[in-house]
Amino acid sequence: MTKNDLDQISIFASMSKANFKKLEFTPLSEVEMLKNSKDYYDLMDQRRSVREFSDKDVPKEIMENIIKTAGTAPSGAHKQPWTFCLVRDPKIKRQIREAAEAEERENYSGRMSQRWLRDLNPFGTDWNKPFIEVAPWIIVVFKKVYEKTGGEKHNNYYVNESVGIATGMLLAAIHNAGLVSLTHTPSPMNFLARIMNRPESERAFLLIPVGYPKDDAEVPDIKRKPLKEIISYF
Repeated sequence: MTKNDLDQISIFASMSKANFKKLEFTPLSEVEMLKNSKDYYDLMDQRRSVREFSDKDVPKEIMENIIKTAGTAPSGAHKQPWTFCLVRDPKIKRQIREAAEAEERENYSGRMSQRWLRDLNPFGTDWNKPFIEVAPWIIVVFKKVYEKTGGEKHNNYYVNESVGIATGMLLAAIHNAGLVSLTHTPSPMNFLARIMNRPESERAFLLIPVGYPKDDAEVPDIKRKPLKEIISYF
Protein backbone atom coordinates (compact mmCIF):
# COMPACT_ATOMS: atom_id res chain seq x y z
CA MET A 1 0.00 0.00 0.00
CA THR A 2 1.42 3.35 -1.03
CA LYS A 3 1.60 6.53 1.05
CA ASN A 4 -1.04 8.05 -1.24
CA ASP A 5 -3.41 5.16 -0.48
CA LEU A 6 -2.92 5.67 3.25
CA ASP A 7 -3.52 9.41 2.90
CA GLN A 8 -6.78 8.75 1.04
CA ILE A 9 -7.95 6.33 3.74
CA SER A 10 -7.07 8.85 6.44
CA ILE A 11 -8.97 11.63 4.66
CA PHE A 12 -12.04 9.41 4.19
CA ALA A 13 -12.00 8.31 7.83
CA SER A 14 -11.78 11.88 9.11
CA MET A 15 -14.61 13.01 6.83
CA SER A 16 -16.82 10.14 7.97
CA LYS A 17 -16.32 10.92 11.65
CA ALA A 18 -16.95 14.62 11.12
CA ASN A 19 -20.29 13.94 9.38
CA PHE A 20 -21.83 11.57 11.91
CA LYS A 21 -24.12 12.37 14.82
CA LYS A 22 -26.02 10.34 17.37
CA LEU A 23 -29.19 8.70 16.05
CA GLU A 24 -32.44 10.10 17.44
CA PHE A 25 -34.52 6.98 18.04
CA THR A 26 -37.49 6.39 20.32
CA PRO A 27 -38.01 2.69 21.10
CA LEU A 28 -41.58 1.38 21.15
CA SER A 29 -42.98 -1.56 23.05
CA GLU A 30 -43.99 -4.60 21.03
CA VAL A 31 -47.62 -3.76 21.78
CA GLU A 32 -47.17 -0.27 20.30
CA MET A 33 -45.25 -1.65 17.33
CA LEU A 34 -48.00 -4.16 16.57
CA LYS A 35 -50.72 -1.52 16.86
CA ASN A 36 -48.85 1.01 14.73
CA SER A 37 -48.05 -1.53 12.03
CA LYS A 38 -51.68 -2.72 11.89
CA ASP A 39 -53.11 0.81 11.91
CA TYR A 40 -50.79 1.90 9.11
CA TYR A 41 -51.66 -1.17 7.05
CA ASP A 42 -55.38 -0.47 7.52
CA LEU A 43 -54.82 3.13 6.40
CA MET A 44 -52.80 2.24 3.32
CA ASP A 45 -55.10 -0.63 2.36
CA GLN A 46 -57.74 2.04 1.67
CA ARG A 47 -55.49 3.76 -0.88
CA ARG A 48 -56.75 3.52 -4.45
CA SER A 49 -55.72 4.96 -7.79
CA VAL A 50 -58.43 7.45 -8.76
CA ARG A 51 -59.21 8.82 -12.23
CA GLU A 52 -62.22 10.98 -11.37
CA PHE A 53 -61.17 14.13 -9.52
CA SER A 54 -62.95 17.11 -8.02
CA ASP A 55 -61.61 20.54 -8.91
CA LYS A 56 -61.78 21.54 -5.23
CA ASP A 57 -58.61 23.39 -4.26
CA VAL A 58 -55.99 21.98 -1.92
CA PRO A 59 -53.83 24.46 0.06
CA LYS A 60 -50.26 24.74 -1.21
CA GLU A 61 -48.84 24.15 2.29
CA ILE A 62 -50.38 20.67 2.36
CA MET A 63 -48.76 19.85 -0.96
CA GLU A 64 -45.42 21.19 0.24
CA ASN A 65 -45.59 18.99 3.36
CA ILE A 66 -46.30 15.98 1.14
CA ILE A 67 -43.28 16.72 -1.03
CA LYS A 68 -41.08 17.33 2.02
CA THR A 69 -42.08 13.86 3.22
CA ALA A 70 -41.03 12.35 -0.12
CA GLY A 71 -37.73 14.20 0.24
CA THR A 72 -36.92 12.22 3.41
CA ALA A 73 -36.45 9.05 1.32
CA PRO A 74 -33.09 7.28 1.31
CA SER A 75 -30.99 7.60 -1.84
CA GLY A 76 -27.73 6.34 -3.29
CA ALA A 77 -24.86 8.19 -1.55
CA HIS A 78 -27.51 10.63 -0.30
CA LYS A 79 -27.55 12.39 -3.67
CA GLN A 80 -31.33 12.90 -3.47
CA PRO A 81 -31.63 12.68 -7.27
CA TRP A 82 -35.18 14.00 -7.60
CA THR A 83 -37.14 17.11 -8.44
CA PHE A 84 -40.86 17.39 -7.72
CA CYS A 85 -42.53 19.94 -10.00
CA LEU A 86 -45.76 21.18 -8.44
CA VAL A 87 -48.18 22.38 -11.14
CA ARG A 88 -51.31 24.44 -10.54
CA ASP A 89 -51.20 26.80 -13.55
CA PRO A 90 -54.15 25.91 -15.87
CA LYS A 91 -52.18 26.84 -18.99
CA ILE A 92 -49.35 24.45 -18.14
CA LYS A 93 -51.82 21.71 -17.20
CA ARG A 94 -53.51 22.19 -20.58
CA GLN A 95 -50.16 21.83 -22.38
CA ILE A 96 -49.36 18.70 -20.39
CA ARG A 97 -52.77 17.16 -21.13
CA GLU A 98 -52.57 17.85 -24.85
CA ALA A 99 -49.08 16.36 -25.13
CA ALA A 100 -49.95 13.37 -22.91
CA GLU A 101 -53.07 12.59 -24.90
CA ALA A 102 -51.14 12.79 -28.18
CA GLU A 103 -48.74 10.12 -26.88
CA GLU A 104 -51.54 8.01 -25.44
CA ARG A 105 -53.46 8.03 -28.74
CA GLU A 106 -50.37 6.52 -30.35
CA ASN A 107 -50.08 3.97 -27.52
CA TYR A 108 -53.68 2.79 -27.68
CA SER A 109 -53.76 2.71 -31.49
CA GLY A 110 -50.64 0.65 -32.10
CA ARG A 111 -47.73 0.94 -29.67
CA MET A 112 -49.31 -1.29 -27.03
CA SER A 113 -49.52 -5.03 -27.59
CA GLN A 114 -52.90 -6.76 -27.72
CA ARG A 115 -52.06 -8.48 -24.42
CA TRP A 116 -51.36 -5.11 -22.79
CA LEU A 117 -54.65 -3.72 -24.05
CA ARG A 118 -56.51 -6.78 -22.74
CA ASP A 119 -54.90 -6.34 -19.33
CA LEU A 120 -55.97 -2.69 -19.26
CA ASN A 121 -59.52 -3.39 -20.41
CA PRO A 122 -60.98 -4.07 -16.90
CA PHE A 123 -59.89 -0.57 -15.84
CA GLY A 124 -61.77 1.20 -18.62
CA THR A 125 -58.83 3.40 -19.59
CA ASP A 126 -58.23 5.06 -22.95
CA TRP A 127 -56.20 7.95 -24.39
CA ASN A 128 -58.48 10.62 -22.92
CA LYS A 129 -56.95 12.11 -19.72
CA PRO A 130 -59.23 14.88 -18.37
CA PHE A 131 -57.93 14.40 -14.81
CA ILE A 132 -54.74 16.25 -15.77
CA GLU A 133 -56.74 19.47 -15.99
CA VAL A 134 -59.45 18.75 -13.41
CA ALA A 135 -57.22 17.85 -10.44
CA PRO A 136 -56.10 21.01 -8.59
CA TRP A 137 -52.47 19.89 -8.56
CA ILE A 138 -50.17 17.85 -10.75
CA ILE A 139 -46.86 16.60 -9.37
CA VAL A 140 -44.36 15.77 -12.10
CA VAL A 141 -41.53 13.69 -10.65
CA PHE A 142 -38.16 14.02 -12.39
CA LYS A 143 -35.13 11.84 -11.79
CA LYS A 144 -31.79 13.63 -11.78
CA VAL A 145 -29.41 11.40 -13.71
CA TYR A 146 -26.30 13.47 -13.04
CA GLU A 147 -25.02 16.61 -11.31
CA LYS A 148 -22.64 19.25 -12.59
CA THR A 149 -19.96 20.71 -10.34
CA GLY A 150 -17.62 23.33 -11.76
CA GLY A 151 -18.70 22.32 -15.26
CA GLU A 152 -17.80 18.68 -14.60
CA LYS A 153 -20.47 15.98 -14.95
CA HIS A 154 -20.92 13.44 -12.12
CA ASN A 155 -23.42 10.58 -12.47
CA ASN A 156 -25.74 9.90 -9.54
CA TYR A 157 -26.10 6.41 -8.05
CA TYR A 158 -29.09 4.05 -8.03
CA VAL A 159 -31.25 6.79 -9.48
CA ASN A 160 -34.30 4.71 -10.44
CA GLU A 161 -34.30 2.90 -7.11
CA SER A 162 -33.91 6.15 -5.14
CA VAL A 163 -36.64 8.02 -7.03
CA GLY A 164 -38.91 4.97 -6.89
CA ILE A 165 -38.63 4.86 -3.09
CA ALA A 166 -39.27 8.61 -2.85
CA THR A 167 -42.32 8.29 -5.09
CA GLY A 168 -43.73 5.50 -2.93
CA MET A 169 -43.35 7.71 0.12
CA LEU A 170 -44.98 10.55 -1.82
CA LEU A 171 -48.04 8.44 -2.60
CA ALA A 172 -48.30 7.33 1.04
CA ALA A 173 -48.07 10.96 2.20
CA ILE A 174 -50.82 11.98 -0.26
CA HIS A 175 -53.13 9.28 1.09
CA ASN A 176 -52.23 10.12 4.70
CA ALA A 177 -53.25 13.75 4.03
CA GLY A 178 -56.74 12.63 3.00
CA LEU A 179 -56.24 13.12 -0.74
CA VAL A 180 -56.27 10.83 -3.76
CA SER A 181 -53.83 10.38 -6.60
CA LEU A 182 -53.05 8.49 -9.78
CA THR A 183 -49.73 7.32 -11.18
CA HIS A 184 -49.71 8.24 -14.85
CA THR A 185 -46.95 7.38 -17.32
CA PRO A 186 -47.79 8.75 -20.79
CA SER A 187 -44.76 7.10 -22.35
CA PRO A 188 -42.61 8.48 -23.84
CA MET A 189 -42.57 11.41 -21.42
CA ASN A 190 -39.91 13.63 -22.99
CA PHE A 191 -42.51 16.35 -23.52
CA LEU A 192 -42.66 17.00 -19.77
CA ALA A 193 -39.04 18.16 -19.59
CA ARG A 194 -39.67 20.43 -22.57
CA ILE A 195 -42.89 21.97 -21.21
CA MET A 196 -41.38 22.49 -17.76
CA ASN A 197 -38.01 23.66 -19.06
CA ARG A 198 -36.04 21.14 -17.03
CA PRO A 199 -32.25 20.80 -17.45
CA GLU A 200 -30.68 18.05 -19.56
CA SER A 201 -29.71 16.20 -16.38
CA GLU A 202 -33.35 15.46 -15.54
CA ARG A 203 -35.72 12.85 -16.99
CA ALA A 204 -39.45 12.61 -16.37
CA PHE A 205 -40.25 9.70 -14.05
CA LEU A 206 -43.95 9.98 -13.23
CA LEU A 207 -46.94 12.31 -13.53
CA ILE A 208 -49.27 12.33 -10.51
CA PRO A 209 -52.56 14.26 -10.34
CA VAL A 210 -53.50 15.01 -6.71
CA GLY A 211 -56.71 16.26 -5.13
CA TYR A 212 -60.10 15.20 -3.80
CA PRO A 213 -62.17 12.51 -5.52
CA LYS A 214 -65.25 13.55 -7.45
CA ASP A 215 -68.40 13.06 -5.34
CA ASP A 216 -69.57 10.07 -7.37
CA ALA A 217 -66.11 8.76 -8.24
CA GLU A 218 -65.85 5.04 -8.96
CA VAL A 219 -62.84 2.73 -8.92
CA PRO A 220 -62.44 -0.80 -10.32
CA ASP A 221 -63.54 -3.57 -7.95
CA ILE A 222 -60.14 -5.22 -7.60
CA LYS A 223 -58.56 -7.36 -4.90
CA ARG A 224 -54.99 -7.28 -3.62
CA LYS A 225 -52.89 -10.42 -3.52
CA PRO A 226 -53.06 -12.13 -0.11
CA LEU A 227 -49.99 -12.20 2.11
CA LYS A 228 -49.18 -15.81 1.21
CA GLU A 229 -48.72 -14.80 -2.44
CA ILE A 230 -46.33 -11.93 -1.79
CA ILE A 231 -44.14 -13.27 1.02
CA SER A 232 -41.57 -16.06 1.27
CA TYR A 233 -40.04 -17.22 4.54
CA PHE A 234 -36.45 -18.45 4.83
